[in-house]
Amino acid sequence: MNYSETIDYLYHKLPLFSRVGSAAFKKDLTNTRILCEYLGNPQQQFKSVHVGGTNGKGSVSHMLASVFQSSGYTTGLYTSPHLYDFRERIRVNGQVADEDYVISFVEKIKPVIEDIQPSFFEITVAMAFDYFAQKKVEMAIVEVGLGGRLDSTNIITPELSVITNIGWDHMNMLGNSLEEIAAEKAGIIKEGVPVVIGERKKETDPVFLDQSIKKNSSIAFAEDQYNLISQEWKNNHTIITVKKEGQGVRSFELDLPGVYQQKNLLTVLNALDILQKDGYQITEASIHEGLKNVRQLTGLMGRWEILRERPIVILEVAHNKDGMEQMLQHLKLLSFDKLHMVIGMVKDKDAAQVLSLLPSDARYYFTQAHIPRALPAEELKEKAANFSLTGKVYSDVNEALHEALHNISMDDLIIVCGSIFLVAEVNKDLILQNA
Repeated sequence: MNYSETIDYLYHKLPLFSRVGSAAFKKDLTNTRILCEYLGNPQQQFKSVHVGGTNGKGSVSHMLASVFQSSGYTTGLYTSPHLYDFRERIRVNGQVADEDYVISFVEKIKPVIEDIQPSFFEITVAMAFDYFAQKKVEMAIVEVGLGGRLDSTNIITPELSVITNIGWDHMNMLGNSLEEIAAEKAGIIKEGVPVVIGERKKETDPVFLDQSIKKNSSIAFAEDQYNLISQEWKNNHTIITVKKEGQGVRSFELDLPGVYQQKNLLTVLNALDILQKDGYQITEASIHEGLKNVRQLTGLMGRWEILRERPIVILEVAHNKDGMEQMLQHLKLLSFDKLHMVIGMVKDKDAAQVLSLLPSDARYYFTQAHIPRALPAEELKEKAANFSLTGKVYSDVNEALHEALHNISMDDLIIVCGSIFLVAEVNKDLILQNA
């Protein structure tokens, strides 16, 4: 098989969560263990940091990877899902996995695939761990896919566990209360391995504290360690000033705009403090360098990604209540005339919870990604009408975006949001053609 045939095999042979939803979620780690045993347990051949949480785990993972790269470590980064190319999930020093490697890996593992019928995600995790072992990475930043306790990535024993926050997402699989969701996320806390919690919540703090005691794991809450002094935006960069008890004031420049990055930064800084104490050679200069160049060093896309300045066109993968609240907070800081929202969601998200937050004076373009799990655009429009949100239905995101580009003035703003799968289908050339 060539590369495209190999990817086609993976997509159509194996259950894929982005396409079929919870049917692709395997509720134990058996298949992942079998795959990795077949490969010689590559997950035991590199150091790692495990990053979970409801929102922010992708940004935190990329920021940590960027700092480790800037510190001179050969750094693996596993994230999901991808936007444009399957290989975005598996990177070493910012470079996606080789096509030839993907082909040879699938050929090698095919007998096991045919035997145990693993999910797409289980195969992807095993592939990432095998690739990291082959590339002899010195540190792998591994993002949890869904939940934590039963996530395929949870066969690693990391140097540090990080849980960014707990919010309402995937309730059909993780639980119907914040406490239940937190219990699933807390499943990545390992015996004797320290854990950083990004945000405090009265409902979830006891869950994490209880689990850390059970696992004999030291626990740190980033909000307790650092105070935010100020935040400003300059040329699509974020300048965040913080202070830690017993230290002076420090300012960091991030190439990741978005008001929510302030919480992510505190989480990253707390994680780096612990890793430095454990002997990792991470200097203040490499922290600054890494945070200033996250996109360039790790290839992060889709998080407040500005494609055009006038009119402003932004891609934002926010897709749940907390993510949308953070997105809307940042929108309030921008100056523009009319807001145009190109939006599509998936069926297993609480659309009403998201739609209830959105401004009624925006112009809406309801659409959907080309996956079975997508919420039909017509249905999304009907749900939106309950919150006085009006607009038209479009067959795909690029048709909606094309219409929006023809409706705007130079001082308007377009944002594409609601689903990472919707953002992934945006034709960026369309933006440039209409510039």
